[in-house]
Amino acid sequence: MSNEQRYWFPAKRYGWGWGLPTVWQGWVVMVIFFALVLVGAGALLPSHGAAVFVAYAALLCVGLVAVCWVTGEPPTWRWGGK
Repeated sequence: MSNEQRYWFPAKRYGWGWGLPTVWQGWVVMVIFFALVLVGAGALLPSHGAAVFVAYAALLCVGLVAVCWVTGEPPTWRWGGK
């Protein structure tokens, strides 16, 4: 077992932010995120309209960014290479 920290979401090679997950925990987060978006679309769009769904999706996105911030590489602007 190594002592090095393993990030769930690595930094993108170009630009700012995170790429696709590299460990199973990150993939679980992504599956839950997309499942919640789909469930919200099915439940909120017909009964409450688009505005409520957009607010719901925005909250989910804030939650996803928070998870990426805590479990991912520190976000900085990257120009390629390490």
